[in-house]
Amino acid sequence: MIGKNILVFGGSGQIGRHLIRRLTKNNHLVTVVTRNQHKKGAILKTQGNPGYVEIVESNIFDEEKLSKLMTKKDICINLVGILYEDKKNTFKNIHVHFPSLISKLCEKHKLKQFIHLSALGIEKAKDSNYAKSKEEGEENIINNFKHSTILRPSVIYSVDDNFTTNLMTLLNLLPFFPLYYNGKTKFSPIHVSDISEIIAYIIDKSICSEIIECVGPEVMTFKEIIEKLLNLIGKKRILIPFPLTIALLTARFFELMPKPLLTTDQLKLLKYDNIPSGKYKTNIDIGIPSLRYFDQEVKKYCYMWREGGQFSTEKYNSDKDLDTNTS
Repeated sequence: MIGKNILVFGGSGQIGRHLIRRLTKNNHLVTVVTRNQHKKGAILKTQGNPGYVEIVESNIFDEEKLSKLMTKKDICINLVGILYEDKKNTFKNIHVHFPSLISKLCEKHKLKQFIHLSALGIEKAKDSNYAKSKEEGEENIINNFKHSTILRPSVIYSVDDNFTTNLMTLLNLLPFFPLYYNGKTKFSPIHVSDISEIIAYIIDKSICSEIIECVGPEVMTFKEIIEKLLNLIGKKRILIPFPLTIALLTARFFELMPKPLLTTDQLKLLKYDNIPSGKYKTNIDIGIPSLRYFDQEVKKYCYMWREGGQFSTEKYNSDKDLDTNTS
């Protein structure tokens, strides 16, 4: 039995690829919009059941083409987002103008549901351009289309992420590791598979007109995350709290890179905890708790950063054996 007809923006990212597999498993027909069909089409086609995935190339601001794509669709999902700005992509364009455009088109074509991926903790971070753009985008969506569901996840991780993989790479290379704001910022990391499960659940249960905070089963400080990663890859590093002035200098240096590891705007975000606010429902409240634990999931792919890689003979250390040198 064929399920719903779903249009996905941002389907080539880490969340999108997992989501395509999950949706086609439920017999939903998925149309993925990409900027480069030849570069990403072949990979995306393999993410779902044969015949259930269609790849369409389009500029995300081509309103006429996007309007045609909305025809006969039941649901639209937006996973498009950026962590830093460059000459081509700005927070205003990607997080405000684009969601506003497609939410208006959802209303025009009377779709049943629009699911938008935002970010947790944006209401507190008033000094961050990233957070302000995310919040403004949410407001436009809510005003434009009443059947919208906004997901605010904490940090999302997987083998394809830019979070744990970048951190483990740096921990491998550096003799010490900087702790911004003393490493006390709290996170509730959620695995990408759990995000896919939450979206599939929202579709199946027709949950609309909600803001839902998506979190994993654990709350950890940034320092605790670093200690866990060190334990998983079998490394010992000195953890050094960085004064804000030095932190700003390092962020400005990283901003010179084509793909910066840290920006001054991201440094501002690190001041604020990335855990449930208590103001909105969480994935637990709607009946789909995350069951994947950080250590257990990262353990599956951390061998790439261990001594000897996949052929490492070192055994995984438990938290009891954690022996990282911190200061």
